[in-house]
Amino acid sequence: MTATTAYPADGAKTAGRTGPVTAAEVAALPRTVSPATALAQTMGFAWRATKKMRRNPEQFADVVIQPILFTAMFAFIFGGAISGDVADYLPLMIPGILAMTSLTACMATGVQLREDMDTGVFDRFESLPVARIAPLAGPMVADLLRYTIAAGLTMVVGVAMGYRPGGGIGVLGALVLVIVTGWSLSWAFTYVGTIARSAQSVQGISMMILFPLTFLSNAFVPVDTLPGWLQGFVRVNPVSHVVSAVRDLANDGAVTGEVGWALFGCAVVIAVFAPLAVRSYQRER
Repeated sequence: MTATTAYPADGAKTAGRTGPVTAAEVAALPRTVSPATALAQTMGFAWRATKKMRRNPEQFADVVIQPILFTAMFAFIFGGAISGDVADYLPLMIPGILAMTSLTACMATGVQLREDMDTGVFDRFESLPVARIAPLAGPMVADLLRYTIAAGLTMVVGVAMGYRPGGGIGVLGALVLVIVTGWSLSWAFTYVGTIARSAQSVQGISMMILFPLTFLSNAFVPVDTLPGWLQGFVRVNPVSHVVSAVRDLANDGAVTGEVGWALFGCAVVIAVFAPLAVRSYQRER
């Protein structure tokens, strides 16, 4: 297919040529740009994604309904059985719900990416002289708004139910940590979105990965109440480190080693899956 786009305004040499170029020629042009330019382009795509969210408010359903539903459901169903009453269960549960809602919200990143790729919108981006990472990173920056809503609403619902975090400024640190964790994990789901065959398969694969990790953690029950063979897995589960770090920050205001492990895990996920996602996206093109 021949694209009728003009030559890119990035200094590409077109000596001896006039008129339009083919899409293949545009795609073959070097995409090396300065970090400042790549950041500006990423924010441009983020603004596009934000405008799309405003026109499709149903994208916020999972970060608005899920925190309210899960917080109430887990508190009233498990509170008495695990801690004796709901009030005593909230300091254990709310950090777990914070981590869970932020992590499950990031599944939508891969689903939306796959939908956009299937509808051909990303084909248009190939005619633009932009950094290769910008079309992927831009929507993920916009999704920070969704993670913030999920984390903030969970905390508000918890406080309304009687949760009284004693961490002071550590509460803000806990919220920031779950937002960063969700954003880093969204790179993994972005990679899944580039290799899956459909948006439905992205959602299915994501749920098979995320829900076992979430429920086989210390998010909702004390580790010492689990069978011995399961305790070993729960203790090394990355989600358990995130939940423990959020508890330390929100309940006690303590910056412990769990916080360091959680941030280290976020860095590893980004370092592994960001290059994989970009490379896989380029192969798809």
